[in-house]
Amino acid sequence: MGRLSHCPKRIVETLVPQPVIAATGIYVPPNSISNEELVAAFNAYVEAFNAENAAAISAGAVLPLLSSSAEFIEKASGIKSRHVIDKAGILNPAVMRPVIPERSNEDISVLAEMAVLAAKDALTRWGGDIRDVGAVICAASNMQRPYPAIAIEVQNALGLSGFAFDMNVACSSATFGIKTAADFISSGSVKAVLVVNPEICSGHLNFRDRDSHFIFGDVATAVIITDQALATDGWTVLGTRLKTQFSNNIRNNFGFLNRCAPESTGTTDKLFVQEGRKVFREVVPMVIDMIIAHARDLGLDRKSLKRLWLHQANINMNDMIARKVLDRAPTAEENVIILDMFANTSSAGSIIAFHSANSDFKPGETGLICSFGAGYSAGTVFVAKR
Repeated sequence: MGRLSHCPKRIVETLVPQPVIAATGIYVPPNSISNEELVAAFNAYVEAFNAENAAAISAGAVLPLLSSSAEFIEKASGIKSRHVIDKAGILNPAVMRPVIPERSNEDISVLAEMAVLAAKDALTRWGGDIRDVGAVICAASNMQRPYPAIAIEVQNALGLSGFAFDMNVACSSATFGIKTAADFISSGSVKAVLVVNPEICSGHLNFRDRDSHFIFGDVATAVIITDQALATDGWTVLGTRLKTQFSNNIRNNFGFLNRCAPESTGTTDKLFVQEGRKVFREVVPMVIDMIIAHARDLGLDRKSLKRLWLHQANINMNDMIARKVLDRAPTAEENVIILDMFANTSSAGSIIAFHSANSDFKPGETGLICSFGAGYSAGTVFVAKR
């Protein structure tokens, strides 16, 4: 250690591994539901409910349900359609949830299968030696089970060695996973890390709630982070930053303790619930301040960022964040929106945006991957094209 401390700074720096996003991958379920299809099913449910409860509604004992519209959904969110694991169950007014048969313990789980498909896409795009992947992180909002970890199942399915674990920071899980992976690379713990973000968001969505029945979709993404020596192309990770701040405004109370309070079974807070207006007012300023401060600390000109790959929750949130960060109205190329086709896919949203819109970058050009959501939580990852 004494000899190393006397080395010139530039030599010491070369000994520190530099994390690089070497490749990304995606798995998109084949089933897509348009706003029009979703609204038709929802309004059929509303009509049946109001008819069945007509007397109680007339007496003022029950409030009538309000119908929805495709125009309302698009204006409120920017969403036009979403991909889902199961379409028939969601569009059946008598069911209104995805129907996903449980698999035996000997078969790969649904969540792990999605993650493996996204991971294979990323591994193919990378073209590296899978024996160099020493860690797998499953970073997602909606874990299929507490244990064994989905990440270990993915590791096993892909024939990888090393270690694997799950982590959940809601919609920010992907950036938290990238930060964790980058730290593993920088410390020399491993040569390469696979981060997977499988999301079956439709499973926790209340399709009978007019204010939220349209929000989510299903997808899986994957990111490979390596030491720069293993990446022939890719993106240098310039800096990562994480932030959490407790809030009840986005919540899901489903878990293994529910069986200990059986009287609460069926209550709506076992599904996704949120106070949307409060979330907008509180999260947007927090994210804007975080991005601006992080860019300043890295010595980056935020106004010159070529592209923002933001979490895909709501088009109005993304527009305001981009305006404040760039200090002007963003173009469609600068502020990538994939909400129209995918809806909110929780942790995977910013990765879909990055995956789908980065091929035009030249070496040295910079961009930002940013996620935010329940917790509250937020993560920023500034990258530069190699």
